[in-house]
Amino acid sequence: MLIKTSTDIPSSEITDEKVYLSRRSFMRGVAVAAVSSSAAGSLIGCTSSASAAVTPSRQAWEKLVAPQFQNIKTGPFSTSEEQTPYEDILRYNNFYEFGTDKTDPSRYAEQLDIQPWSIKVDGECGKPGSYQLEDLVKESQLEERVYRLRCVEAWSMVIPWVGIPMATILKKFEPNSNAKYVAFETVVRPEQMPGQRSLFSSIEWPYREGLRIDEAMHPLTLAAVGLYGKILPNQNGAPIRLVTPWKYGFKSIKSIVGIKFMGDEPYTTWNALAPNEYGFYANVNPSVDHPRWSQKSERRLPGGLFGPKRIDTLMFNGYADEVASLYTGLDLRKNY
Repeated sequence: MLIKTSTDIPSSEITDEKVYLSRRSFMRGVAVAAVSSSAAGSLIGCTSSASAAVTPSRQAWEKLVAPQFQNIKTGPFSTSEEQTPYEDILRYNNFYEFGTDKTDPSRYAEQLDIQPWSIKVDGECGKPGSYQLEDLVKESQLEERVYRLRCVEAWSMVIPWVGIPMATILKKFEPNSNAKYVAFETVVRPEQMPGQRSLFSSIEWPYREGLRIDEAMHPLTLAAVGLYGKILPNQNGAPIRLVTPWKYGFKSIKSIVGIKFMGDEPYTTWNALAPNEYGFYANVNPSVDHPRWSQKSERRLPGGLFGPKRIDTLMFNGYADEVASLYTGLDLRKNY
């Protein structure tokens, strides 16, 4: 396992993941075009303002869940830290289905139709089937939870999510005693998601993620359907996404269309692409560096007027009191 433990790599030396992916594609014999790169965080504050585009499918989805959004209660576990501005959350994120540039999701995500939307549930459970998302949302109380988000690329935000405890949703499907893990799958629509039809992508679609069943059922784990009290923007994973605030952001899979209860550890996309860099657990851990950069600190976005706001990274992203017991006896250096 390639882990640097003594050298704190300056952020200016961090290789952006899209460049890394291009290199991998090149090594696999794929003709790679020149891809411009930018350091994580550099675009915040110098791009045009973003907004959640209003499309017919979005309007239809908003109409279906409007009553639930008028009755959002304050959930537990929220941080009082300064929240990242709404527009910054919209215009800077990783959603490779729309492209590898941080601004690609805000440019192209309006093409994604989010209504109708169903989720296929199968595996080790008593109620497999296809469920309309609005039925799952209408049966649930929405909560606002202000969580820290820590990206594996060493930048972070504070986001006021709106959602439903994931356990509330999963229990509806009656997982049985053989269900040790939960696998999640993102929608595949290359006609609407330009990153999925890119010849230069090294990702095998659909994007897949997974959690242990106790992680998926943990009270912190959220099925987000909104942020800042509004319907979740397409570029942030509409209409429904996972949020696990003690893990690096890539675990929080977006635009979910598949849930499967499994007995064995599921295939996950980044772990399959680069297992020495992206572990299955992906818990935020400042004592285990990424092979190419330090995880001891992070750049809180947006940056300040006179430079980046760098802060120390906390174990489990500051949620150790809530989740450390999940990993008692587990070697977190081997199971990163």
